[in-house]
Amino acid sequence: MSASQVKELRERTGLGLLECKKALSAANGDIDAAIEELRKSSGMKAAKKAGRTAADGIVAARVADDGSYGVLVEVNSETDFVARDESFLAFVSQVVDRAFETRETDVATLMGEGLEQAREALVQKIGENIGVRRIALTSADNGVVGAYVHGNNRIAVLVELQSGDQDLARDVAMHVAAVNPQVVQPSDMPAELVEKEKEIYTAQALDSGKPAEIVEKMIGGRIKKFLAENSLIDQAFVKDPDVTVGKLVSSAGASVVSFSRFEVGEGIEVETVDFAAEVAAQLKG
Repeated sequence: MSASQVKELRERTGLGLLECKKALSAANGDIDAAIEELRKSSGMKAAKKAGRTAADGIVAARVADDGSYGVLVEVNSETDFVARDESFLAFVSQVVDRAFETRETDVATLMGEGLEQAREALVQKIGENIGVRRIALTSADNGVVGAYVHGNNRIAVLVELQSGDQDLARDVAMHVAAVNPQVVQPSDMPAELVEKEKEIYTAQALDSGKPAEIVEKMIGGRIKKFLAENSLIDQAFVKDPDVTVGKLVSSAGASVVSFSRFEVGEGIEVETVDFAAEVAAQLKG
């Protein structure tokens, strides 16, 4: 049994180092025989997968025909290859269907009644950790909801407008996907973020050696620019930079109420594993 055989078995099964070494040893170095035995331990295999980081995958959106509400869903896999697999995409469709029908945003609740079993079965079939990460629901009481999903299925957005129509909401959602604003309007920006930016700008301005009144104007100008750059309604519309999103929407007699933006894997820390170092550490042990 060589290190290269262990590596190949890990790549083909996704299981841990020691488990693969034991399986190869029991199979006298026969990789196919080791895989056959490991496949009989499906419950153990699923449990092992749960500890692996799933930071790839896709996002999906669905909006009611009348624009009254919409849902966003992120389902993760470990690799982009699996994110394109037909079985994985079919599972995502199941999740979106359930979320859309029930308007449920709690993942644990949504995964009841068969979806968790379907997820576990997919883990066994594909050989990667797969998980439903999050769900967002947007409803419009007196307006409309529109959606945009980028072509690679890695960014999806829901936008709620007061008045307007779904085409306009979709255009704004496309802008949100491309530019990624933090808030709808400047007054929505959390005070702690504004204060943090102000501290940074103050330190930079004081280093300039300019008079206090000039420093104060510099800080005010930079804060104003920060808010404009990160507030949706003040941003230049991506399809027509001569018009802000706010003016685009108001010219149609509408206003932006809210938006939700999902990007695959955002905020997930991925641990990188050095296989050679792992083997060396095991051998030393």
